[in-house]
Amino acid sequence: MSFSAGTNRRFSTTNRPRRFSVKGEPTESNELNSKIHRQFRDAHEGHRPHTGLDPSRASTGVVWTTERAYEHGFLDDPDSWANLGQGAPEVDDNIEGSFHRPTKIDISVNSREYGPTAGIKSLRAAVANLYNAHHRQGKRSKYSYENVCIVPGGRAGLIRIAAVLGNSYLGFFIPDYTAYNEMLSLFRNFVAIPSPLHEDDGYHIHPTKISEEIARGTTVILTSNPRNPTGHVVANPELAEIQDICRDRATLIMDEFYGGYNYTSGCDGSVVSAADNVQDVDEDDVLIIDGLTKRFRLPGWRIAWIVGPKEFIKAIGSCGSYLDGGANVPFQEAAVPMLEPNNVRKEMKALQTHFLEKRDFVIGRLREIGFKISDKHVPQSTFYIWLDLSGLPAGLNDGLNFFQKCLNEKVIVVPGSKKLTDERQYDGNTNAWVVFFDLNPAKRRDLFDSPCHHFVRLSYGPKLETLKKGLDGIERIVKR
Repeated sequence: MSFSAGTNRRFSTTNRPRRFSVKGEPTESNELNSKIHRQFRDAHEGHRPHTGLDPSRASTGVVWTTERAYEHGFLDDPDSWANLGQGAPEVDDNIEGSFHRPTKIDISVNSREYGPTAGIKSLRAAVANLYNAHHRQGKRSKYSYENVCIVPGGRAGLIRIAAVLGNSYLGFFIPDYTAYNEMLSLFRNFVAIPSPLHEDDGYHIHPTKISEEIARGTTVILTSNPRNPTGHVVANPELAEIQDICRDRATLIMDEFYGGYNYTSGCDGSVVSAADNVQDVDEDDVLIIDGLTKRFRLPGWRIAWIVGPKEFIKAIGSCGSYLDGGANVPFQEAAVPMLEPNNVRKEMKALQTHFLEKRDFVIGRLREIGFKISDKHVPQSTFYIWLDLSGLPAGLNDGLNFFQKCLNEKVIVVPGSKKLTDERQYDGNTNAWVVFFDLNPAKRRDLFDSPCHHFVRLSYGPKLETLKKGLDGIERIVKR
C-alpha cells in the first residue's frame, strides 16, 4: 500500500531501500552499489531510512536489558524468570507493619476534568505537611502547597526541571541513574558536565568535590541521594555542608526517591532528605524530587512531586502544560490520606526493616558464591547492589557478558556500562550506544574503557523467592 503526497513523492508501508534523490527508485548501477553514495548516506542523518528517527534515543539501559530478555522468552513466561534488573520494589501487601495499598479508588466528578498541571491543591498541601512534620520541626521557614508540584512520575519531573533551567553548566556524577542520560541531552539551555566518582572510596560525594565543581563554573548540580546504583548515601553533617557550599552559588537538584530505604539509623523510619538543611524554603535553590514510586511501593501510579522555592515551582507547574499535561487526578486524590506523617513514619520503619533483611540475605549469598564484597561497598540505602565482577574469569568479568550469561539462566541484571564492539550482535542497530550508569549525554565521550564495565547492578527489590531464584542462577553461572 502506498499514498501519494505530491509529484514524485510516495510513502510506502512496505520495506524498501531509501532512495537518495527524488527521481525514481535507487538502481544497482547508480546508487545501490555506489561507494560514494553509500558514504554520503552513512555520513548524513537526513539520508537514512526514517530520516526523522533516532532509535538510539529510545530507551535507557534498563529498558534495553528488558528488551533483550523479551527475546529470550521473558514476556511469554515472566514467572519463571528472576528479574533482578528492574528498579522497582515488591508491591504486594505482605510486609509486616506496612499499610495496605488501595485495591480500588473512588472517582469524583471533579476528577473527570482536566487537573491543574501543578497538581491538585489537597495533595500539594499533604506533601508540604509531610515535609514540615518530618524535616522542618523547630524551623521558622515552612513549606506550603505553593512549594510543591505534582508530576506524573520521576522522569517527567526531571524533564520539567530541565525545561526551566537557565543557561548554565550542569554537573552530574558517574555512576548515576540511567534515565538522566537522555534527559541531559534533550535541552540546549544547559551543558551537562560529568564528574567521575571513585571506586576506592565507595563512590562518595565529598564536599570538596562540590567545591571543585562550583569553582570550575558549575551552577546546577544533579544527583541521586541515596545513590543509584551504588546504594550509598550522603547524610548529615556532610549533606548540610554540601548545601552550605551551594547556597547562593548553585542550584541543587536532589533525586530522593530512595530516601525511605535508609539503613543508617537503626530502621527508625527516618528519611534522608536535603529538606532538613534548607534555611529558607523560598530562597535556598534546592529542588527535591520524590513520590509514591519507591518508598510507597506504587510505581504503577506514576505520582511524584517536586519540592522547592515557590518561583521554581510556579515555572515547573506551568511547563507541564506543554510537556506532559499533568498527573492522573483520581490517583492524586487517592494519595492524599497515605501521606499522614505518623502513618508514613510507621511505613518507613516497616520498609527499612524488611529491605535490610533482604539486603543482608543477598550480600551473604553472594559472598558464599565467591564474590568479594567489602564492608564499604555494602549499600547503606536503596535496594541495589553494585556488584564487582572483576574477580571472575574472562568471559564473565564484564557487565555485558555476565548479563548475557544471566539471560541464559532466566535472570536479569543491568550491566554497568559498555560501548558495544559489534552492536548488531545485540539489537541490529549499528549506530547504537548502550548507556547504562556511565552517563554520556549527547555521546560526547568514548565509553570503550568505561570504569563501570566490570559491574552489574543487582536489585533486591523483588520478593525473597525471586531473589533466591536469581541467586541460584548466578551461582550456576559462576560455578560452571
